[in-house]
Amino acid sequence: MYIDPGADTPEGYAISRTSRSLARQVIGDQTPEDRIRQRCAISVGDFVMADLVRFCGDTVEAGLSALEQGAPIITDIHMVQMGIRKKEHHSEVLCALDYGQEIAAARGITRSSAGFLALRDQLGGAVVVIGNAPSSLLALCEMVREGVRPALVIGMAVGFVNAAESKEELRTLDIPSISTQGTRGGTPPAVAAMNEIVTMYVERTRET
Repeated sequence: MYIDPGADTPEGYAISRTSRSLARQVIGDQTPEDRIRQRCAISVGDFVMADLVRFCGDTVEAGLSALEQGAPIITDIHMVQMGIRKKEHHSEVLCALDYGQEIAAARGITRSSAGFLALRDQLGGAVVVIGNAPSSLLALCEMVREGVRPALVIGMAVGFVNAAESKEELRTLDIPSISTQGTRGGTPPAVAAMNEIVTMYVERTRET
């Protein structure tokens, strides 16, 4: 049975259900990964987005396990933080921009990457969702190489400067990740991927 925990009205639910039906027809509906591709395509109104999504490792189970444990969800910008559904799970949703101002000023680096540096001790076992800043994804990749182990990284940095490169770097790391190929990405597909995992988590908890 189709559910959308983010649809709060009959009209919203009808729109969501119709959009998902169209996406299933075009993208397929065989795996949990297909569901994430569907939602990412819906988020930008373009089925091409589904072909750009890349999965490394057991991403869905990694995300579900993190939610079951109440692990934090850490985002790069406030738009991503605001878009992630907060209901029906116990994970706190943090934004890196709220941390590390002193680091940014001292080192002359972006506030988002400084925020991740400041949150280093909270990254282990967390879900990281990056929908904008390539600099923060590069900083995260460096910390992973140094031994920091997030449960899952959704890396969909967007733009012409280091976006494609940061996601390629992410895909070389031995951690579960969901990313987009090339320069495209952004807040909508990053939030969509996370919210689809939240939806799967809600389905699982309702079954038990």
